[in-house]
Amino acid sequence: MTDDIEAVLAVTNRDMDAVVHTVPDDADALFTWDYEKGARPGLSKLYEKAKTSQWNGATDLDWSIDVDPERVCAEMHGADYRTSFLRRLAEQPGSPVANWGDKEWAAYTNETFLHRVSQFMHGEQGALLCTAKIVETVPWIDAKYYASTQVMDEARHVEVFARYLDTKLSGHYPINAHLKMLLDDIIADSRWDMTYLGMQVMVEGLALAAFGFMHQMTTEPLIKQLLRYVMSDEARHVAFGVLSLQEYYQQLSAAEIRERQEFAFEAAVRMRDRFLQQEVWERMGVDVGEAVKVVFNAPDRPIFQGLLFSKIVPNCKKLGLLDAADGWLRHRFTELGVIQYEDWVDTGEEYAVLDEVARDRAAVPS
Repeated sequence: MTDDIEAVLAVTNRDMDAVVHTVPDDADALFTWDYEKGARPGLSKLYEKAKTSQWNGATDLDWSIDVDPERVCAEMHGADYRTSFLRRLAEQPGSPVANWGDKEWAAYTNETFLHRVSQFMHGEQGALLCTAKIVETVPWIDAKYYASTQVMDEARHVEVFARYLDTKLSGHYPINAHLKMLLDDIIADSRWDMTYLGMQVMVEGLALAAFGFMHQMTTEPLIKQLLRYVMSDEARHVAFGVLSLQEYYQQLSAAEIRERQEFAFEAAVRMRDRFLQQEVWERMGVDVGEAVKVVFNAPDRPIFQGLLFSKIVPNCKKLGLLDAADGWLRHRFTELGVIQYEDWVDTGEEYAVLDEVARDRAAVPS
């Protein structure tokens, strides 16, 4: 546990004030002269669905809605934060927030919500870059077709989260150091299937669960409607990754599969650590090291953390990554406390349902 905390604290964002961040990318851009459409029916079906499921973030969302950030934040942390996870943080031995009162906790809940939505926005830009890379690097025309629709999806997602942050909240946080490191690794890897695994399966899978959690917790109509649309897109994106990798992984050697397992596990750890939100503690004037220790040892943390991986684990199982190499990834996910989600519905079966719910444009979010 001590080693885990030290590893978390060792990761820092050293260019928080920079406007542009450069990541080397030496992947080959692949042309294909095989234009036969329909060779992969699953991808063709997704492509057709994506073409009819485009939406306009400027006109399909009601931006005239007034948003009360304090109310939204209170919902996300429970009606009374003093009886929730936050209070149990204060009760942990050596807690640096033991003496916080209502004012400090209210400020913390606001900062946490702002941080969370900010990381959604940054992650969506990572997806935008990764999907553009998939268009270039994947060798199949059906996959290029679908990935091109996802590029548009991701641009729209960045747009709506940025607009919500700038017009309904109070600005945004810089990218979390752990998320930044993960996105850098995904983009820098020259192998096209690693872009799929890192972004489509791992990052998008966790995002889909996080969006679902927020959608369930809040009653704020604008963010609820926004998340509903984004979730329908994200479910297709994850399904795209699973469908593509299922075929490709059947061709790989045991050593190559092991590399993918290790990559998936490293991605999972970094995404877990992103939710420790060191940037919030720093802004609140709390010792970051002490705060991270308290959160790491909080009894409720594994429950929330596990729910975020409820999409990732079944998708990794469907790809054959859990039990390959003598169950290496199964053992790692067991150590993380998330293996119980292995038999939950995978996104390949789920995306159509989410899409139908999200496309009910006349419905009032509930």
